Amino acid sequence: MEKNKLLDPFDHSEMITTGSAARWSRFFLVFVVFFLVAVCLGCSLPRIIMIQDPLTPEEHLNLGVAYEKKGELDLAIREYESAAKRLPMANFYLGNAYFLKNEFEIASDYYKKAIDKDSQNADAYNNLAWLYYIKRENLDEAEILVLRALELNPQKETIYRDTLDKIRELKKRRD
Repeated sequence: MEKNKLLDPFDHSEMITTGSAARWSRFFLVFVVFFLVAVCLGCSLPRIIMIQDPLTPEEHLNLGVAYEKKGELDLAIREYESAAKRLPMANFYLGNAYFLKNEFEIASDYYKKAIDKDSQNADAYNNLAWLYYIKRENLDEAEILVLRALELNPQKETIYRDTLDKIRELKKRRD
C-alpha cells in the first residue's frame, strides 16, 4: 500500500482475490435468499387483530359527544353507531347528529328507534316532535309526542312547553 493513501472503506479491491471473490458472491447470494425468505415470511406472519373493542359503549358515546361539540358530525355518528350496538340511548344521539346534518328522515328513524328501545326517553319524544315542527308535517302527532315528553319528565317542562307552544302556534296559522 502506498504511503499517505486514504483508504476508501468500500474499496476492497486489494483484499479480494480470486478465491475470496467466490466467497463474496456466495455471501451475497445467501444474503439475497435470506432477505427474500424473510420478506415472504413476513407477509404471512400472523397479524394482531382486535377482536374486542377496547372502548365501552359509554366511552364511544362520550367520544361521539366530544366530536359533535367540535362539529365533527361524521366522526360523532361513527362513535354513536359503535355505542348503539349495546347502548340503546345512543340511538337518541344518532338522531341528534343526523338532525344537525339536516338528514331529517334518518334522524326521525333514530328517534323512533330510541323511543322503541326506551319508552321513557322524554327527550326522544320532544326531539321527534321538534323535527316534525321543523319539517312542518305531522303536527298532530308532534303535539302528542311533546305532551308525552311533558308527562315523562316534568323537570324539563320549560323546554318541552316551548316545543308545544311552537307546534300549537303553527297549527293555528295553518287552520
